[in-house]
Amino acid sequence: MFCDSNSLRVLMNNAGADRTPFLFAIDYAMERAIFLPDPLHSKEVLWSIGSSSNILHQDNHINRYPTPGMTILQSPSAEEYSRSFNVVMEGLIRGDSFLTNLTRSTIVEASPLEDIFHASSAPYRLLIPDEFVCFSPETFVRISHYGTITTYPMKGTIDAGMPDASQRLENDPKELAEHYTIVDLLRNDLGIVAENVKVNRFRYFDRVSTRRGDIFQTSSEIEGTLPDGWENRLGEIIFSMLPAGSISGAPKEATLRIISKAEGEPRGWYTGVFGYFDGHSLDSAVMIRCLQRHNDGSIRFHSGGGITVNSDCESEYNELIQKIYLTR
Repeated sequence: MFCDSNSLRVLMNNAGADRTPFLFAIDYAMERAIFLPDPLHSKEVLWSIGSSSNILHQDNHINRYPTPGMTILQSPSAEEYSRSFNVVMEGLIRGDSFLTNLTRSTIVEASPLEDIFHASSAPYRLLIPDEFVCFSPETFVRISHYGTITTYPMKGTIDAGMPDASQRLENDPKELAEHYTIVDLLRNDLGIVAENVKVNRFRYFDRVSTRRGDIFQTSSEIEGTLPDGWENRLGEIIFSMLPAGSISGAPKEATLRIISKAEGEPRGWYTGVFGYFDGHSLDSAVMIRCLQRHNDGSIRFHSGGGITVNSDCESEYNELIQKIYLTR
């Protein structure tokens, strides 16, 4: 099941060429990876991507899991976050980056990861038993059977309970600039592998229900056309766009150096990607909204957001805390 990134690339290419189904996952640092052939019948991990899942093949899972809970034990202090924020801001002011995604981890006490997996309503779910659970709303890329590749960058979040919340999010100049930047980055990423890249929808809003209340999230839709024979190069296609632009920034290479300096801790599986190829088409997710067990045994929930030169440290810190939630 586990493999390194080079092996995963080859395995994805070969399985795609043979048109055989597989599940894959790779962490943010592209160091740890998973490849599962015949994933619908796998009992090594649990997963759900859209209407495809191996949950139905797990015996007696229904109604066995109570409503999960999560309690924050230790989140980054405002002072700790400010130090990381200032590192990012220095890079932005120098012009090394136009947009940097800054994240930090929060130590939590939570229900068993399997309970959280089953209770989540997210469109993308992945469980590595006793190690990691993801319940992500964010698509990485989708590839149709006829070679259309689509991505949906997600940038911009607000508490839906605020007065005129969606209008505030839509009219916020910082959020608008951030979204323009990420759309441009993802359009360029698709351009590496596809032709005729275009933005179909710009800045649409989804309402997401969480156990701490509803939030609005902003996304766009970008698509392109892959050349014939794309199935033979599935590994190359996916790896050429990693790490995902929405959780790194632009320009990507310089921004990754800023992230490494500012965060000072590994992200692990968080903000990696996972996906399912059914033999004809592929759907994949960015692994946000997740809990993972760290080397010290603690369970941590990573969260964060995009930083630009117009960002306010206090607002970004509050957004980081707001994103620590379980879905309903």
